[in-house]
Amino acid sequence: QVQLVESGGGLVQAGGSLRLSCAASGRTFSRYTKGWLRQAPGKEREFVAAISWSGGSTDYADSVKGRFTISRDNAKNTVYLQMNSLKPEDTAVYYCAAKRDLVLGGLAYDYWGQGTQVTVSS
Repeated sequence: QVQLVESGGGLVQAGGSLRLSCAASGRTFSRYTKGWLRQAPGKEREFVAAISWSGGSTDYADSVKGRFTISRDNAKNTVYLQMNSLKPEDTAVYYCAAKRDLVLGGLAYDYWGQGTQVTVSS
């Protein structure tokens, strides 16, 4: 079993910031791509951001580009999503995920966290 545990979700006012964390346990992910995806009520799951653990390459959805930053701390085996200038439309359940595939983006991941709720009030 591979465990991905998210933390940092909550309620924030529009324009505010949150930092999500995703800690991996059970094995190392030094060669894994990690991503953040989200799902709003009644909507399909959508890609948010991804990072190549080995190379540091990143990719972002257009809707969050310039506002969100994905990063990693290999010593802690943790990936982060810094979310700034939050908007009400960012409200969703956020999931972290991991895959061996080097292609960033997409919805096909091998391992998933349980999700954390982010609510942005106006």
